[in-house]
Amino acid sequence: MSGLRVVPTWRQGQERLYVCLSDGRNIAWYDREAARINLLSEDRREDVLDVLGPFLTGRVAVGPPPVPTPAELARLSLHPDDDLAPNRPGEALQIALDRDPGPAHRIRRDPRRRALEAEQIVGEALDRLDGAGWHALHSVPLPGGDRVHHLAIGPAGLFAVHTLYARKQRVTVADPMVALGRRDPQPLLRRVRSDADRASYALTAEVHPVLALVGPSGISVTLPPREVRVLSDTDLKALTRLGAVLKPADVEALHAMARDRHTWDKV
Repeated sequence: MSGLRVVPTWRQGQERLYVCLSDGRNIAWYDREAARINLLSEDRREDVLDVLGPFLTGRVAVGPPPVPTPAELARLSLHPDDDLAPNRPGEALQIALDRDPGPAHRIRRDPRRRALEAEQIVGEALDRLDGAGWHALHSVPLPGGDRVHHLAIGPAGLFAVHTLYARKQRVTVADPMVALGRRDPQPLLRRVRSDADRASYALTAEVHPVLALVGPSGISVTLPPREVRVLSDTDLKALTRLGAVLKPADVEALHAMARDRHTWDKV
């Protein structure tokens, strides 16, 4: 017996199989998508191949992990408390609801829960773009208690995405006003543009504003919004069809910068 065990992990829909010693230390991992076994110790090569044998499909490369890029090194150097990448969609709202759930019985649903549902739906849609060379950060905190709901970074550029729960309601857009159904319109697009401007300042790169509507029955635009893209949650994949303006290395570098909490301290 080699004393090794295989521990599967999942992140954003991608599986990795770690090979661990009896004391829990990792000595190798199998990346299914890359079809590669990364060995930390060449001495246990045969044992690692043997224990991973039942999980391997097709031909795989075997060798030491690739040398990390500068962006990867920057991510590795982040203290866990400063890394925004683990934030869940709607992280700030989830924490607020955990601390103060509100009355157990009320006639109308807590609006925070509708907002949380919207951020979770949009966040999941953005996370699904990961395989197309995109990264998404969620609930990015800004000074003063504000936050960017989602920041999407990919070949087409950077996008600050603000979500709005609009289930079964018709949305009317007349820049800068947005109205849900028969409710009074609100100057929401000013907030959407402001979030993008603050993100641009923090990252020293152009960030495009996006308003993501969750579940609208229809969208009517009477005065086209300046610079802001208005998309339903089911149309967010359209971002991947925009022309590429960033190289993969630029995407990784901007993602490494954006996930550092301190990047956002002075915006």
